[in-house]
Amino acid sequence: MKVPQILGQLEALGNETRRKHNAKSGAPANQFGVPLGDVRKVAKALQQNQKLALELWESGNVEAQLVATLLLKPTDLSADDLDRLTRSTTCSQVADWLNSYVVAQHADKEQLREKWMKSKERWTARAGWNLTASRIAKSADGLDLDALLARIEKELPKAAPEVQWTMNMALGNLGIHHAKFRARVLALGEKIGLYKDWPVSKGCTPPYVPTWVTAMVQRKP
Repeated sequence: MKVPQILGQLEALGNETRRKHNAKSGAPANQFGVPLGDVRKVAKALQQNQKLALELWESGNVEAQLVATLLLKPTDLSADDLDRLTRSTTCSQVADWLNSYVVAQHADKEQLREKWMKSKERWTARAGWNLTASRIAKSADGLDLDALLARIEKELPKAAPEVQWTMNMALGNLGIHHAKFRARVLALGEKIGLYKDWPVSKGCTPPYVPTWVTAMVQRKP
């Protein structure tokens, strides 16, 4: 199947309600409003295909990029390829799928993390903080957690919204997984107040750090 055919298939699956939801969340006009479950079905029918995935990505269409993240094979991409893909991301949903399904599985992710943590560009910075948040939670050896906390305190309030999300994840993971920082994390989260009024469904935990960290710590055995 060629790119125009896939775009036509995706367009047929779109709906206005989803388009409005996506736009409100920062998606550009080049999107169809396809539910994520349907995006996955389209990708599953295509199976892994690197050439097609890159062509879909280059279309700049949100759903096409989402499909591409599910078709890409991380081992066939260089670190430079991932840097280029990350910088050409169209919206946060695409960034999250690219980070989860491709970047996080790449052999050079630590090299990329170090590079992206110095970046001023929103999507690479978001990816760098995403990888850092994961390391804080799973393998923090070698990280200067004091320096990271100081940097978050300085940069989080004025960071781009796309970067705030994963920087906030890093802050939360510091409080959840490293008890020595918990009091400072809770105080900082309360001081900044980011996502304090974030709407969530019943039974879900909001990303507001004081609430999120407290809830996750309480769940620990």
